[in-house]
Amino acid sequence: MWVVLVLICCAASCKPDGPAATTNTAAAGTSASEDQTSASVATASSSSMTAAVGPCGADMVLVEGRYCPLVKHRCLQHSQDYEEDIKYRARLRARGLKPPPSSVPERCLRYQEPGKCLSPSRRPMRFCMDRYEWPNEKGQLPALLVTWVEADKACRAAGKRLCTADEFNFACEGEALRPYSYGYRRDAARCNIDKRYVQPRRRLMPYEACAASTSCKAHLDELDQRVPIGASPNCTSVFGVVDLNGNVNEWVSRPGQQPPWRSGLKGGWWGPARSRCRPMVIVHDENYAGYEVGFRCCSNVPAAKSR
Repeated sequence: MWVVLVLICCAASCKPDGPAATTNTAAAGTSASEDQTSASVATASSSSMTAAVGPCGADMVLVEGRYCPLVKHRCLQHSQDYEEDIKYRARLRARGLKPPPSSVPERCLRYQEPGKCLSPSRRPMRFCMDRYEWPNEKGQLPALLVTWVEADKACRAAGKRLCTADEFNFACEGEALRPYSYGYRRDAARCNIDKRYVQPRRRLMPYEACAASTSCKAHLDELDQRVPIGASPNCTSVFGVVDLNGNVNEWVSRPGQQPPWRSGLKGGWWGPARSRCRPMVIVHDENYAGYEVGFRCCSNVPAAKSR
């Protein structure tokens, strides 16, 4: 059965995505340890990677091709907990009862290949994207507890900008329209996903304030399940962008939206969430700083090297 993706919203405590996302047709734009975290957004940093330098420079990769704005995927197998939750809710409805809100995430284990482009035409895209999550330095932990405003400021200070939702989609799925950056089957061995969910006891302060607070830092340590940048080399898209699924949620910009709602979160994080290319959370405004929220930057291809 072909189904249509609907937006799932992450609560302020960042519970796993719930069963509202039972489908997967995605229209673009519709649809988080102190010593190790040198990922302060106050300091723009450069990567010292040894990869061959292309038109985007050493710390970024070129993303180029033809993008499909509207995509349809068919899930062939969901996770067991999701299937059981669907049956439970159906039994309640059959008895005339209204099911309570569910916190069971919609995780698809296997999709039909290939995905379908529903748009009448594809559009060309050509841009640069950070190879890794901020601070884009292999071996560091990705930033978290960052607001959209802080992420936008950090990217601009580095001569870049936040990626748009469409850019994230294309860098993740490629022209093959993969639901996951690495293919059609969910694989927790490739990306930092599906870790045990730990319920936050309270909202945390932004990172620098949290790191300076003994109680906030202790609670963050209880929640934090990031892995260092570059620790998941097989969690890579066809363009060579790493960790677009999992590790930390990533802020993106939504062109055409007005402040404070230009913000979106994409890619998923270490918990049992959707962690796919297309879904996007848009309930958090630009001043939200989640314990699993980070970002990466994009830029236009330098004019002198652009075609």
